[in-house]
Order: sequence, then structure tokens, then C-alpha cells
Amino acid sequence: MTYNRYLSLFILLLFLPGLAAAQVLPSLGEARSGTYGFQYLKIGPDARSASMGSSSVADAADASALYWNPAMSAQLDNSQVLFGHTQYFADIAMNYASYVHRYRDIALGLSFQMLDSGEMDETTELQPGGTGRTFRTTHFAVGLSFAQELTSLFSYGVTLKYLDESVEEVTSRTGVIDAGFFYRVGDTGLRFAVGLNNFGFDADPSGETKRRPGPNETGAETDEDGFIVYDEFTDVSPPTTFILGSAFDLIQRDDFNITLTGQLTNPADTQERFSLGAEMDYLRRFFVRTGYEFGVDESYLPSFGAGFNFPLYNYGIRADYGFSTREYLGSMHRISLRIDL
Repeated sequence: MTYNRYLSLFILLLFLPGLAAAQVLPSLGEARSGTYGFQYLKIGPDARSASMGSSSVADAADASALYWNPAMSAQLDNSQVLFGHTQYFADIAMNYASYVHRYRDIALGLSFQMLDSGEMDETTELQPGGTGRTFRTTHFAVGLSFAQELTSLFSYGVTLKYLDESVEEVTSRTGVIDAGFFYRVGDTGLRFAVGLNNFGFDADPSGETKRRPGPNETGAETDEDGFIVYDEFTDVSPPTTFILGSAFDLIQRDDFNITLTGQLTNPADTQERFSLGAEMDYLRRFFVRTGYEFGVDESYLPSFGAGFNFPLYNYGIRADYGFSTREYLGSMHRISLRIDL
């Protein structure tokens, strides 16, 4: 009876936030779409979370916690390093690295996230095959984190991040804060978390970019080479995101475990989405995962992945793979490597 009660509570924690969001939080996704910058911050960097439908705010059980919820870093048993690589759409790659140092009830963290588009051909309405020019976009974030385990059941964490985003010769820079809380319901296997990510100041872009006059710009002022020079831009806002999530250990045995996760994500610039995930492990060595994101227009298949732990000298190593796909854009592959120090 007790087990069923906690399972029911987990389900309630999953679905009540969605109902609350429908009644309280404005659904302005379509109206706000495309109005915020620093979109790379919304790309999950690690294979485990991606394979579980990006539902890990209450169960980021490794150094990826610095991305999902810094409070979770204070729940780690030891210091960790994590490296993640995402093969994104259109041959775009994103890399992530994080380090969590545990000292008594405190966790200190350093994280780095970078997305690089590579060289891309410039196209225009009149020259869809290319203008002969190329451009590149680079995006990175550096974060410093602090988390504390106040009791064995509760922790909080904060991350200060510096953001830099460059498109051609135009650069936007600003600072944001991530804040999170984590609570464990005794020894029931139930836990939940709240996070507020990428809350900060608007960026004032600087630099300039050049374009050939379009069909409606024949009278526009140009430079000596016939280009229109743009050097005034509107401010760019970071994609502030509010997250609620829970996790539940459905089965806990010495040789076999199943964990369920759920998450409500409410971004400032798109519609809300709801994620579910599951992880099955055997002997804490082999892992199989799956998940699904509701509210993502192009999401039509579940994500999935696998991982395995193995010792190497005095270190514990875990390698993970995650796969997810979008209907029109294609597939994403992620790999992660975690090292327990």
C-alpha cells in the first residue's frame, strides 16, 4: 500500500504542473517564437538526458547537473568530470564539458558549452544558390556553480554564466543565472526539483554586417562596394526557462533498477512541453533508456539510448549514447563520457 501511495504521488507530481501551467502560465509560444537569442542554451548537452526525453531536472545524476539543475551537483557522491558531444542538424556540432568538485556538503562546478556552425554559404532571396560569400556562427557559455546539501534530503544550487554569441561580425554578450532546488522524499525513491535557467540581462549586439540591396532597397545608402551596412540592432534576450520535475525509483534491487522521470519545461520564447523518461539498469553496469517529449512540433518518435560503467585503474568510467530525431530536420546523436574522480 505504501509503495502504491508513493507511485501515485509521483504521477500526481508529473501531471499537476501541466494542469497548473494550462491555467496559470500564459501559452504564448507562437507569439514569442524567434524573439529570443542564445538558442543553443536549450540544446541538452549529454547523452543520458537526451535519451530520456530531456526530463532530468530531478535526476541529473552526474556532472550534467550543472546544465540541468545545479542543486543536483550537491547530491553526487564524489567529484566528476563529464564530456559531451552532440552531432546536431546540418553538420552542426556542439561540445560540452563540466567538472564538479565535492567537498563535504558543498559542490563547486565549472562548465563550458560551445556550438560551432562551421562555414556556411550565404543565400538571399535573389540568389538562393549562394552569393559566393560564406559566414560562420559561434556560440559559447562558461559557468561557475555553487551548490550545498543542507540535509540528506534537500539541496540548492546557483550557476553564474557568461554568454557569447557571434553571427558573422555581430557579437552579443551577457550574463545569466541558473538556480535550482532538489528535495528527496525520505527513502521512498521519490524526489522532485524546481529550476529557473538562463535568467539575466538582455544583450546589446555590437559589430556590423553587410548585404547587397534587395528588390525593395534600391534607394538605400550603400558603401563604395555597393553593400548596405547594418550596425544597429535590437537587444537580444536570453531564453529564460522555468522547470518542474520529479523522479521515482519504480524498482530498486541489488541487481536491477528502473527509474521514471518527468518534467514540465516552460520557456519564455516557445510553447510549454512535457517530457517523460525511463532508465533500466542491470548491476549498475549496463543501462537502457527511453523518453518522449510532448509539445515539440517535430517530435514523432521516442528517444532512446544506452550506457555502461567500467572501472579503469582507480577511476569509474561511464560511456553513454543517446539518439533522438525530428520529422523534418533529421536525427541527433549524442555521446558522453563521465569520469568519477
